[in-house]
Amino acid sequence: MKAPKAALLGVLLPLSVLLLAFASLSFGAGGVGWQDSLHWLLGASGDAHVDLVLGELRLPRLLKALALGAALGAAGVLLQTVTRNPLAETGLLGVNSGAALGVALGIAWFAGQSPAAQIGWAMGGASLGSLLVLLLARAGGGQSSPLRLVLAGLALTATCHSLTAWLALVSTANLDRYRFWLLGSLAHPHAGLLWPGLVLIGVGLTAAMALVRPLSALTLGDDLARALGQRPVPARVGAVVVVALLTGTSVALAGPIPFLGLIAPYCARTLAGVTITSQLAYSILLGSALMLSADLSSRLLLAPFEAPVSAVLAGIGAPLLIWMVNRDATLALMPAGTER
Repeated sequence: MKAPKAALLGVLLPLSVLLLAFASLSFGAGGVGWQDSLHWLLGASGDAHVDLVLGELRLPRLLKALALGAALGAAGVLLQTVTRNPLAETGLLGVNSGAALGVALGIAWFAGQSPAAQIGWAMGGASLGSLLVLLLARAGGGQSSPLRLVLAGLALTATCHSLTAWLALVSTANLDRYRFWLLGSLAHPHAGLLWPGLVLIGVGLTAAMALVRPLSALTLGDDLARALGQRPVPARVGAVVVVALLTGTSVALAGPIPFLGLIAPYCARTLAGVTITSQLAYSILLGSALMLSADLSSRLLLAPFEAPVSAVLAGIGAPLLIWMVNRDATLALMPAGTER
């Protein structure tokens, strides 16, 4: 990427996130507009209603949108780099549905579990889901091509959805506790999960940045990576663990959010080229911007009602996925981070 273009994007992307964050704080239910939000941010608001709407409702939602967008954007880059698959994404590969099933099992077996336990169940389901997809894609000794990975992910997703639905049907109490996760929304009333989730996402993003160097070496091939002093297997295992941490925490906070881990890395790869560091940075910013945009759309499109964020993102991501597959029939042979 040319230096002027990189510098311009380095300014425009953070600025876009800031503007979308202010819009997220300014629009929605509660009768509080952008003037009230500006006064509140400047500390000049003394209205108890404004404090309630912004401090208790919109600000936690804004923080979740920023964190989840960054987490899923980073997870998408890691998955695509490790699998060398431009279609790898937490929703397509069954990681989201595995995490959601983990949450459902935790609630069904241990009702009233703590936030830490709930995040743990989600991370366990995400880890198991990603491992099963990778094993299924290599079943029979074949190479894990993008098509095999996607088909394995779809099969696991259908299985996890069926099991989650069964858990909901056998107990009305179970359905009442975790029905929000099945839709994917930022409006969940689980305040105890917010701060532990934000801390874990921060840890996951830090770990993702630490993996940039070994993963960059892996794009050259395992032999060259070893020659450069990197260890391919620990790097891949570390990436899968970080993906499980980011995805599991995201699902625990807001439910399964599809396609964001596909859209943000794809756009980041288009802007940044093959450099993993730039891809990760751009994907984090683009993921946050996309999540904020989807959340705003979910609040405003059907106002005063609200659409699930997952439905908004699916409306964007599904056509994009179809276009990506039809655009180039050689996607199955393309390593992540490359373009023809």
